[in-house]
Amino acid sequence: MESLTKLRKVGGSVMARIPKEVLEYESLHPGETVKIEVKKVKISGFGSLKGMKSVTKEDEFKGQLEEFEE
Repeated sequence: MESLTKLRKVGGSVMARIPKEVLEYESLHPGETVKIEVKKVKISGFGSLKGMKSVTKEDEFKGQLEEFEE
């Protein structure tokens, strides 16, 4: 089974969390020895906001002026 996880600093070490679903699927338990294959994943945000129009000054203040007019 394959899974993505983020590395996290804990004290002087770096830890990788194994998701519960992977533990259950592989029948893993704390204290067991496992072999880990590490591959760096490049995650790009390019294209994630595709189709979204640019923000204008009017958009930034939209809703704020109406509050004062009431």
